[in-house]
Amino acid sequence: MTIPWRRYVAIGDSLTEGLEDRDASGEPVGWADRLAQILADRAREPVQYANLAIRGRLLGPILDEQVAPALALEPDLVSIWGGGNDVLRPDADPDALAAAVEQAVARFRSIGADVLIGLGFDAKDSPVISLTRSRVAVFNMNLVSLAGRHGARVVNTWGLRSLHDWRMWHDDRLHLNALGHARVAQAALVALGLEPDSPDWDEPLPPVPPMNRREQLDWNVVWAREHLAPWLGRRIRRTSSGAGRSAKQPSYREVQPSPAG
Repeated sequence: MTIPWRRYVAIGDSLTEGLEDRDASGEPVGWADRLAQILADRAREPVQYANLAIRGRLLGPILDEQVAPALALEPDLVSIWGGGNDVLRPDADPDALAAAVEQAVARFRSIGADVLIGLGFDAKDSPVISLTRSRVAVFNMNLVSLAGRHGARVVNTWGLRSLHDWRMWHDDRLHLNALGHARVAQAALVALGLEPDSPDWDEPLPPVPPMNRREQLDWNVVWAREHLAPWLGRRIRRTSSGAGRSAKQPSYREVQPSPAG
């Protein structure tokens, strides 16, 4: 398939910024960075790529701060991924969140851009985040419906079997690691109607021996102390990990095809 996209803009929060996954120079890398590189490799031509994502952002600020700059870049491909920080809050309204996304999708489609919409993850295996599962499911179904109305593409991370393995996640159990980002980039390729790099791209990793009860307890205690407690502290103080931060890549940079691309 011919690769028609040469100007790709990603908007969102920490997932799209790419935390807990860094390149050789120490810069954060994520699924969107990987997708941009794959598109350049497949096209065998440079792709212009901008990433406006900022960690910790709720959906409202994502759309308020990032949609207009993204439109100004006149992209032919946009990815929108947000709402994950919202649905962690018990008063989140998934219908209202999806309605806000729909307005943004309509604006990008009106300029002829193709749009990728990322779904929320299925957190059924998380001892705390699983409490949000019903809200995420409603949000996702709304996103799938609005994508159909506007001809947008859906990155179906809810259905990725491989992401039910904690080896795909950072120790905080909120952010993906390099393995997880690579799987999401493949899911984005599939959403765009492109062939994945490998037909078994979503196959789970080989199983490992399960933890015994003591190991499971220790694992959860360390997670609660090092990751859950600081996160709850920010919620109580009403602060964000992204406070004072600006967009990761606010203007286009040229992504060159890999030498072997």
